[in-house]
Amino acid sequence: MKSYLIVAKNTSEMLLIDKTLKGNNIQTDLVPAPPETGTVCAIAVKFNGNELENVEFILKRENIKYSHLVEDKKLKLQGLIDSKYNDRVNLEFISILKNIENGFELKIEEIEYLLKTDNKKEEEIIYSAADRIRKEMVGDVVEIRGAIEFSNYCKKNCKYCGIASNNNSVNRYRMDEEEIMEVVYYLDELGIKTVILQSGEDVRWDIDRLIPLIKRIKNETKMRITLSVGEKTKEEYQLLKEAGGDNFLLKIETTNKELFEKIHPDDNYEYRIQCSKWLKELGYINGSGNILGLPGQTINDLANDILFFRKMGINMIGIGPFIPAKGSEYEKMKKGDIELTIRTVAVTRIVCQKVFIPSTTALASLSSDAQIRALKAGANTIMLINTPEKYRERYNIYDNKNMVDLQAAFDATLKAGRKLPSYIKFDSVVR
Repeated sequence: MKSYLIVAKNTSEMLLIDKTLKGNNIQTDLVPAPPETGTVCAIAVKFNGNELENVEFILKRENIKYSHLVEDKKLKLQGLIDSKYNDRVNLEFISILKNIENGFELKIEEIEYLLKTDNKKEEEIIYSAADRIRKEMVGDVVEIRGAIEFSNYCKKNCKYCGIASNNNSVNRYRMDEEEIMEVVYYLDELGIKTVILQSGEDVRWDIDRLIPLIKRIKNETKMRITLSVGEKTKEEYQLLKEAGGDNFLLKIETTNKELFEKIHPDDNYEYRIQCSKWLKELGYINGSGNILGLPGQTINDLANDILFFRKMGINMIGIGPFIPAKGSEYEKMKKGDIELTIRTVAVTRIVCQKVFIPSTTALASLSSDAQIRALKAGANTIMLINTPEKYRERYNIYDNKNMVDLQAAFDATLKAGRKLPSYIKFDSVVR
C-alpha cells in the first residue's frame, strides 16, 4: 500500500494538518520529511494512500495550505550486489542487500546481522551503502551546530554520568543569562544557524528561567534552538515550544527496559518513552540516541534501539560509545567499542535514512580519526563545544572529552571528502 507525505510551511501549519486529519478519522503519523521537498530535518504528516482523495478534499474544504504533497517513495540503491565478491560474503548478507536495493524495511534479525558481522568485505559494503543513502537523503554538506553546556547541576543519579547529583567530586557551575548570550552572539556572528542549550536536570534552570532566555535568543539572533534539558511534563514542553524551542534532544540511551532502569535508578522507562511521544506530538524536531557499551547490552538491544528510532519517527539520532567518568558508579568500566559504534551509525542510516546523525563528540574523544570515519559511514552533523573555557572541563559527563571546535570540524569535514556549510564564516577562524 502506498503512503503519502504532506509537508507544511511551518510547524504550526503541520500540526494543524495533523490535527484536522485525525479529527476526520484519518490515521496519520509524524515522520522525517523527504529530501525532495527541500526541507532538511523537518517533519511531514504521513497517511495511507487509499485516503489520498479524502485528504485532499478535507484540506481544500478547510482551506488549509501546504507546501508539498508527495508519495513516500522507497529509496532503491541499485548496484550494491556485485558478482565479483559473491564468494567473499555470506548468502544471508546477499539477501539483506537485495532488500536494501529494493527499498524494503529491514527486519530485526537482518539488522542484527549487519551489526554483528565481522566479515571485512561485508563491513565495507555496509559503509558504502550507508554513505550512498546519506548522500541521497541529506546531501554532502556537513551541518555544524554550536553547543553551550550552561549548567552541570543535575537532580538525577544516572550511573554512567559524571555530573550525577551524588558525585561529590564535581565542581558545580551554573551560567547566567548574560554569559549564555555572549556565546550565542559569537555563534551567530560565525553564521551558525542552530544553538544547542544543554545542561543537567537543573532545578534552578527551570522553565521560568528558560523561557525568557529562549525568547531573547529568538528575538536577537533568529537562530534555531535545540534544547537538551531532560525530562519535563507535556505542559512544560509545550511552553518551551511556544517560547521558540525548535528541536529537543532526549536520548533513550537504551530501549532495553531492564537495562534502562538499572542505569537510571531514579528514572522511569515508560515516562521516558512518553516524553519522546509528547515531543513528537508538539512538533519538535525530535532527537534521541543511545550509548554503546553499557553493562549487559547486547546486539539485539542495539537492533531494537534502531527500530525504536524508525518507529518513533526520530529526526536526529546521536550514537556514541560509553566512556567512563570520574566519580560515577561506572568509573571502572571499560570504554565502548569504536568499531561497533561506527557500524551502528552506518546501520542506523540504512534503516532510518531521512535523519540527522551526528558524528559525536564521544567518538572524537576516543580516537582522532573516529569522527572522520563516522562521517564516511553515514553521519552528517558535527556539534561544536562552545562552553566558556572556565567551565568546559567541569561539564564532565565522561572523561577526556574532546572539545571539538570550528577548526576540528573544518578538518574532519574536508578529510571525510564532504562539503562545508556555506553559512559559516570559516575564513576568519580556521587556518
